[in-house]
Amino acid sequence: MTHNMNKVQMLEFPQRGDERGHLVIVEGNKDIPFEIKRAFYIYGSDADVVRGQHANRKSEFVLINVAGTSKVKVKDGEGNEAIYCLNRPHTGIYLPTMVWKDMYDFSSDSVLLVLASTHYDPDEYIRDYDEFIKEIHSAT
Repeated sequence: MTHNMNKVQMLEFPQRGDERGHLVIVEGNKDIPFEIKRAFYIYGSDADVVRGQHANRKSEFVLINVAGTSKVKVKDGEGNEAIYCLNRPHTGIYLPTMVWKDMYDFSSDSVLLVLASTHYDPDEYIRDYDEFIKEIHSAT
């Protein structure tokens, strides 16, 4: 299996703006490295709440804090991890398949927009970290 941690990356989106404010444009297969099939957003999470806590076999994601801030911890199941701060509405993080993700440290005004490459399918989620590690090692 390719080392998917290497595919995790911060993205910067085109901004337009004038005295009226800012407009950020995000297009599938252009600014986002996949066709967007689903969008959802998370808000009202306290600072001590941890969201995510799963990996996906098929879905790719881009996470954008359109308001406020949060952090994303990404793990590859082989001992490597990285923490990303989402704190600007014109940047996001690309998460490929088969990486474990935890979203946390939400500011009180945080709105975390998630763009996904697939429609929701509960069977492609791995919600147990030990199972995730097993699948990573069986694929190598």
